[in-house]
Amino acid sequence: MNPGEYIEFLGKIEKLKCNTRHSWTSSGRRESVAEHSWRLSVMAMLCADEYPELDINKVIRMCLVHDFGEAVTGDIPSFNKTADHEKEEDKAIKSLLSSLPDGIRTELSALFDEMNALETPEAKLFKSLDNLEAVVSHNEADISTWIPLEYEENLVYGQENCEWSAWTRELREELRKDSVKKIEEEGNK
Repeated sequence: MNPGEYIEFLGKIEKLKCNTRHSWTSSGRRESVAEHSWRLSVMAMLCADEYPELDINKVIRMCLVHDFGEAVTGDIPSFNKTADHEKEEDKAIKSLLSSLPDGIRTELSALFDEMNALETPEAKLFKSLDNLEAVVSHNEADISTWIPLEYEENLVYGQENCEWSAWTRELREELRKDSVKKIEEEGNK
């Protein structure tokens, strides 16, 4: 990849720093897509000891690139996302990757295929952590940023994707307890 192509691609994905998510930070501002991907990557790095048999570097790569399409489409909260939105995001990813040299394009295309198939333990870990990062973010944000459906959703979101592993099930349960505590504290005000 020549320096010009490199800089051009970085400019395309820079939108991930600008595009905000439905989630809010603890300081009271909307979280960017890039911030979500960064913390998701840290989450994967920190749980490496729990999964010595997995290629954690691959999981981290999945975490870093999984929302590339949102540089084009913007974020659509999971509770609003339709099959058409998924197709649009897949199209955006293909378009972004098409500007990359063959080697990295092939590697990243295969990574997206693996993530979408959700068959490998690496893809399953990525997906469970992706769901759980959203719950962590909601638990950190002021509860006034929650919409009504999130009082229920935060208790169950990602549960099915966490079933594959005892550790992710335990983490999901701990986050559910944090959500319950937050909701109860709000009710006691």
